[in-house]
Amino acid sequence: MTPATGAFKAGARQALADERLAKALRGLPGGLVAQRTAAKARVPEFEALRNAARDIRDHTLAHLDLYLDAFAAKAEAAGSRVHWAADAAEARTIIAHLALERGARRIAKGKSMVSEEIALNAFLEKLGMEIFESDLGEYLLQIRGETPSHIIAPAIHLSQDQVEADFRSRHAHLDPGRTLDTPELLVAEARAVLRARFLDADIGITGANFLVAETGSAVIVTNEGNGDLSSQLPRTHIVLAAIDKVVPTLADLATLLRVLARSATGQDMTAYTSLLTGPKAPGDPDGPAECHIVIVDNGRTEMLKGGLGEALRCIRCGACLNHCPIYNAIGGHAYGWVYAGPIGAVVTPAFLGIDSTRDLAAASTFCGKCEEVCPVKIPITRLLRSWRVKSLASGAGRWERTMLAAWSFLARRPRLYHLAARLGMAVLAASGRTEGAFRWLPFAGGWTASRDFPAPQGRTFQKLWAEHQKRTPQ
Repeated sequence: MTPATGAFKAGARQALADERLAKALRGLPGGLVAQRTAAKARVPEFEALRNAARDIRDHTLAHLDLYLDAFAAKAEAAGSRVHWAADAAEARTIIAHLALERGARRIAKGKSMVSEEIALNAFLEKLGMEIFESDLGEYLLQIRGETPSHIIAPAIHLSQDQVEADFRSRHAHLDPGRTLDTPELLVAEARAVLRARFLDADIGITGANFLVAETGSAVIVTNEGNGDLSSQLPRTHIVLAAIDKVVPTLADLATLLRVLARSATGQDMTAYTSLLTGPKAPGDPDGPAECHIVIVDNGRTEMLKGGLGEALRCIRCGACLNHCPIYNAIGGHAYGWVYAGPIGAVVTPAFLGIDSTRDLAAASTFCGKCEEVCPVKIPITRLLRSWRVKSLASGAGRWERTMLAAWSFLARRPRLYHLAARLGMAVLAASGRTEGAFRWLPFAGGWTASRDFPAPQGRTFQKLWAEHQKRTPQ
């Protein structure tokens, strides 16, 4: 799915009119946001951890080639086979070849944002393979034919009633009179349905939260255990990860895990943290007979070269989404692609180009909350501002450029500027005495339709400052 120009504005309007979505998103402040606040309070050194995590990510990205080579050497020494993919098409082809070569028909898949990024499921299904998502949220979306709306809570936009209705429709072989009126019952049904499919899977595909160069391990963190089932039960395990997932050492991994869980869900540690190092060895009771690791670039090297390397610090915690007033109002689907929220607005134009995504950078109040909570301190507002500059430079924003040109003309002529400011303030002050007047002013209606805009005093700041100076003894 590639967003069309203007699709974000249409999607945002549709989301704002969706009362069911608004009700689902209202749970964020008292849920994930409150949980992160409580988790942070339990760790006095949390800011020091954030600084350390940022430094680890910056150091790794500055020496990415060295750590990727080191990871590949260790992984292959442990029995894995490492494959390199320059782009989405090559990654899909590698995975499809591995599956076809083994005659695979059923694939158990753990949660993976990179698989969404490269549209892996649709590609494999066209080859006749049956894919089932093992993460509960992703399973719900697969039933509905939807894409994730959140990095860590992909089905956060759905209500319990919607899930129940989907289960009754999809699981028609079960007793129609069964009770499904609690989250516990819904989870139990999903577990029962999925368990049999894990046992039938020919191949398991998972993402990787991190790749450890020191040991050649792929690390996955989940709260459901589905990642372990997807990686350990099938004969063949395929790890799909982007180049920016590598970390130097296990000690670095420990630091990143401490900020990841707390930032994402408010947990001290995610329920299941698994280090997967190669296939099972002789005598091991379980594990895959073979392990393949597909490492994909898909534009990330160009991001490093093009000044967006800081965005690749991201460890996919979702904290910026949880705290963003824009995301809290419209959810994730309005963003039109895999990555939503503030970090999505930064990286999506790099993947898809500015022409079809130029509205994303404007979808920010620049309140800075995303940077305040980011566990690796990505300067999101500065990166968004750079996209705004590129958008204007590419010829977009005719009205914006016209207004900026007019402002520039006045700013270079102080007397004319002050005269225009005094006249403007006087008009706004007079208009503001009538309720709703600002809704009819150019460019103001969208803002004042749902907000009160107080009328200016009628005097400019320069005028007030000059009066203050006269009254103040020198």
